[in-house]
Amino acid sequence: MNVIKNGFLVLPEGVFCGDLVLDGEKIVQVGGAYEASADDTVIDVTGKYVFPGFIDAHTHMQCWTGMDWTADSFETGTRAAACGGTTTIVDYATQDKGMTLTEALDEWHRRADGTCTANYAFHMAIADWNDQAKVDMQVMRDAGVMSFKTYFAYDHLRLDDAQTLEVLERIRDVDGVLCVHCENGTLVNEMQRRMLAAGITGPEGHPMSRPAACEAEAISRLCYLAELADARINIVHLSSALGLEAVRAAKARGKVKMDVETCPQYLLLDDSRYLESDFEGAKYVMSPPLRKPHDIEALRHAVCDGEIDTIATDHCSFNLHGQKDRGIGDFTRIPNGGPGVEHRPGLIMTSFENCLGAQDFARLMSEGPARVFGMYPRKGVLRVSSDADVTVWDPNVVWTISEKNQHQNVDYTPYEGFEIHGRPAYVFVNGELAVVDGEPTGAKPGAYVKR
Repeated sequence: MNVIKNGFLVLPEGVFCGDLVLDGEKIVQVGGAYEASADDTVIDVTGKYVFPGFIDAHTHMQCWTGMDWTADSFETGTRAAACGGTTTIVDYATQDKGMTLTEALDEWHRRADGTCTANYAFHMAIADWNDQAKVDMQVMRDAGVMSFKTYFAYDHLRLDDAQTLEVLERIRDVDGVLCVHCENGTLVNEMQRRMLAAGITGPEGHPMSRPAACEAEAISRLCYLAELADARINIVHLSSALGLEAVRAAKARGKVKMDVETCPQYLLLDDSRYLESDFEGAKYVMSPPLRKPHDIEALRHAVCDGEIDTIATDHCSFNLHGQKDRGIGDFTRIPNGGPGVEHRPGLIMTSFENCLGAQDFARLMSEGPARVFGMYPRKGVLRVSSDADVTVWDPNVVWTISEKNQHQNVDYTPYEGFEIHGRPAYVFVNGELAVVDGEPTGAKPGAYVKR
């Protein structure tokens, strides 16, 4: 057995000093003192926090986005995730036009199975809504996929409102949750046309063409559709104060079943980044875009006030050189997305260290996503019989994020130069030691999580 001794155990009831014992893939003791035998592996973690393994419920690994393939495969992406303390990702399998949902799920399994350091589950993104897709949604549920996604933006992915309503009604029938990319795609297309016509071709045109109103309108519209269908929704990557107002308005009506996600980039980075010289602003071309400082302030208050249910990354990595720089002269040709799966825990625990505590971090990055996406209490909590996914966090290590020391397979990080307080000392995935002091052991214990 693996015995994690003398740690600060982060539990829903509080933070307690004690031992955590792992027997194979399960937790068998939480708290108290364990008398180890000669056959046990004992790790003394005095002064360190023992969290349930963190869960990143929004990633795009080894994915064709309509412009290019993402830089991270499931192998490199889950290794980077584990090095940062994340033991499970939920990735967006995506149905292309003319493809069935079953074919899409099979393809994502081919990409991921046998390659992963961290565990992986799948959402299913629906781009071709038809009678077969309606049938396939129950097939997905039987295969362990209980969360789905649709888009209000991107012409090759988005559904119209009538189709979205039908998807929501089917979501209700199969007891699932629908994640939605909330931007008004028709307005975005028009705003992009206007920016280019005005001669605005650099990365600064990206946020100008996707104003916060596009997000807020789409959130409001989705909430009304969800109320009509009596279906559960998840607002992904909330980025703006206007979007937050739309969320609050829907919650005030009391008729929508909704969870809300935001990401570190919307809590830490503002749109002045797009003005960096030498096309460096392309690093931050992601959708929705970075917003104004007042948007950051509003979202950070919402996190501290408990209005945000989960913090994910929307990890969708592209290299600056050879991928994003294809958009020189036309910002609409810059692949949308940025890396982050490795750095989320450190960024959040450092930047919120003066207003949130260990239990809050566990709620936002482990328990919350486990509850929203059908994994709790198998994951997201340190409990007897729960999975042995554990992140031991050393709060005394101070280090600086750099492209040079990251494990993500991409040639930059949006958080270059950020000082981080804390690092994973040990990361266990399914009871197997996958990371020591932020570095991979080489183990690949990640398994598919059926939900």
